[in-house]
Amino acid sequence: MTARILVVDDVEVNVRLLEARLTAEYFDVITAHDGATALEICARAQCDIVLLDVMMPGIDGFEVCRRLKADPKTHHIPVVIITALDQPADRVRGLEAGADDFLTKPVADVALLARVRSLARLKMLGDELRLRAQTARDIGMIETIADKGEGGRVLIVDDRESSQDRIRAALSDTQSVEVESEPHEALFRAAEEDFDVVIVSLSLQGFDPLRLCAQIRSLERTRTLPVVLIADPDEHGRVLRALDVGVNDYILRPLDPNELIARIRTQVRRHRYTSRLRNNLQVSMELAVTDDLTGLHNRRYMEMHLQALFDQAAARGRALSALVVDIDFFKSVNDRHGHDAGDEVLREFSRRLKASVRGIDLAVRLGGEEFVVVMPETEVAVARLVAERIRAKVATKPFSLGAGQGAIDVTVSVGVASHLGAGDDPAALLKRADVALYRAKADGRNRVVAHAA
Repeated sequence: MTARILVVDDVEVNVRLLEARLTAEYFDVITAHDGATALEICARAQCDIVLLDVMMPGIDGFEVCRRLKADPKTHHIPVVIITALDQPADRVRGLEAGADDFLTKPVADVALLARVRSLARLKMLGDELRLRAQTARDIGMIETIADKGEGGRVLIVDDRESSQDRIRAALSDTQSVEVESEPHEALFRAAEEDFDVVIVSLSLQGFDPLRLCAQIRSLERTRTLPVVLIADPDEHGRVLRALDVGVNDYILRPLDPNELIARIRTQVRRHRYTSRLRNNLQVSMELAVTDDLTGLHNRRYMEMHLQALFDQAAARGRALSALVVDIDFFKSVNDRHGHDAGDEVLREFSRRLKASVRGIDLAVRLGGEEFVVVMPETEVAVARLVAERIRAKVATKPFSLGAGQGAIDVTVSVGVASHLGAGDDPAALLKRADVALYRAKADGRNRVVAHAA
């Protein structure tokens, strides 16, 4: 997984050190030496995560973080404060400014990279939801920013009564807290009840707490539910493993009540924000931009969304590819078997198409038997492999025509094209893919042809 990381520090040696560490792990790194430049870069949506020093001339790191989190255009960008300040009060101040984490120099490479990878995963999910929601209508983002992160439902999974009591005492004034001592029961409760955060103790007896965290991440109902780990200082290795599993945050014993409160507030705010995005997306878009027959996005949605994907690819210098897919001889299906059978073929094809592409890819029914797949961050060679996978998935298994009507063989032809860089536009991209499609049909159908750049 890659991401663009903004490193902000007024000390050149610190900047170069972090840049070298991150670049070695294939992250794309940009730098800034003051807060004003950092705010400008973030406002242009040119980074995925900010690693921010505190002590800088002019605007300090705390103020930069506050401004980022107060701006509707930037508040979703994860911020990690990295500083020599090591007092609990400094940590709490950073978290209350909106930081997603607070790391003290010198930072171990393993800890830094684990945290960056974890936040990159969260950012990618949020970006997908935001981008799709913004193409439909205003989602009330400013109201979400004002959320204080209080009044959330928190489930504590801990089998030590003294530990339960300390956590509950710290959080009870700001959150609604419930306790579950049995890990198996905790998983059922997390899936069935509407919690905002789950706190898991790494000291559970007779059960691997990391397995519980992994199970929470694996269930559809709880996949985006924030998980915060409570660990002892000597469990550093297991904490890093937990971040890889998908834990959102952690706090070390002895617990600082103020830090715990601040970290849980951050997770409650984030969970409410992503839930709001998801709910608004579902309500506002399903009817307006979904094809009723196939469940895929329709032409209207593609026209709104494709330009945003195109602009994003151009701004970041990333690849973007498109497939135009056409069901071969579809008119004969309607003529021989009726329109109900044709509709069944379209539905089944759409199911196979969705099973062949990623969640971030844009699958569209353009009209009739013609479909489009737009694939962010995908080179033409990879797009061609995906197109071949779609073609094979269609051709290798007959399509049922409905009850009592048997099944028929169906094939598709696919045209592939990729973003050509400066001067290119969405219409031209689709036109090149369409030209490639016609070549596939002229060459005998049931094949993939890529446009030659």
